[in-house]
Amino acid sequence: MQSPERFANLPEYAFPRLRALLDVYPPGPAGANAEPVAMSLGEPRHPAPPFLAEALARHVPLYGKYPPNEGAPELLEAIGGWIGRRYGVSLDPMRQVFPLNGTREGLFAAAVALSPEEKQGKKPVILLPNPFYQCYAVAAITAGAEPYYVNATAESGHLPDFAALPAEILERTTAAYLCSPANPQGAVASDEYWAGLIALADRHDFMIFADECYAEVYRGPAPPGALAAAAQAGADPERVVVFHSLSKRSNLPGLRSGFAAGGPKAVAALRQLRSYAGAPLPLPAQLAAAEIWRDEAHVEANRALYAVKYEMADRILGDLPGYVPPAAGFFLWLEVEDGEAAALRLWREHGVRVLPGAYLSRPGSLDGTDPGAGRIRAALVDEPERVERGLRAIRAVLGG
Repeated sequence: MQSPERFANLPEYAFPRLRALLDVYPPGPAGANAEPVAMSLGEPRHPAPPFLAEALARHVPLYGKYPPNEGAPELLEAIGGWIGRRYGVSLDPMRQVFPLNGTREGLFAAAVALSPEEKQGKKPVILLPNPFYQCYAVAAITAGAEPYYVNATAESGHLPDFAALPAEILERTTAAYLCSPANPQGAVASDEYWAGLIALADRHDFMIFADECYAEVYRGPAPPGALAAAAQAGADPERVVVFHSLSKRSNLPGLRSGFAAGGPKAVAALRQLRSYAGAPLPLPAQLAAAEIWRDEAHVEANRALYAVKYEMADRILGDLPGYVPPAAGFFLWLEVEDGEAAALRLWREHGVRVLPGAYLSRPGSLDGTDPGAGRIRAALVDEPERVERGLRAIRAVLGG
């Protein structure tokens, strides 16, 4: 049977692609007598919250129940309280918060549930920052929209300049994804940036899907958020949907706990889609997640660990051409001549795994240039001594 054409042009996903590039070779001499340094995957390796095991154990009998599609009230209330403390935004958690089985579920479902089949009689467009989290593009394609790749480069502050797009594209736009802090560049959208994007969305009547999964990993002021900017602007509550996760905030990618928050109609549409096509998080995990959203001590300890690694990266790599200290998140977005060649050399000579930048990007829709070409992404997620070994290997390869 013929495969669907809508997915025919998708490249292989980044990590199988990386395995095909690297795993035909053993880790190089510098890593031969030590565990290879994993800097390719954004999988935090800091300690989990110390009370997690006890919180899960208290609710083991609830594995015998189907979890509610809308989420446990305890978790909804905990998330609503966290949003109020973090962003100063008051919302009704029972109608405006939707717990997710991993934030990728919501980022994908948002386009399917909320982007209409056409706009002004034409095929819809969904705007994507470029480079980007790869599920954005598949979500747009699944929703029957045209993914439009808007380059986010040093010239634009590593955030996409959506306002510079042709009017014909903006008139067809139904949604725009924006990741802040940005993966992979670590750039943070300011209050002014959010206000400008919300005003643009109001003028052209499209939604904003704000991927804020890295919002609690930062080195300076706390990154502003889209919900607060929308409230300040008096925007339609349905204009913005935000997405957060415990994966980065609390070092729990395996718990698969995230949430979407936005207008009641948007949340109702996401709930309805999942009731047919998805699975909510098990109740013990939901109730444990509620305790984790209420605790900030472990989050502050987590940021302190990243602060050590930020300083280490600045010290070791700071004088490399094009090096930009990340404002937030835990990735370095480094200039190289050839991303695959640099990744291969780091693996074969030093046992260090990084990701070629082009695995996270596409040729831009405006001019065909690929902002990931000539870049590598390195994640600062491991223990400090291992990150230092990886950074020194990067210095040796890139700094000559």
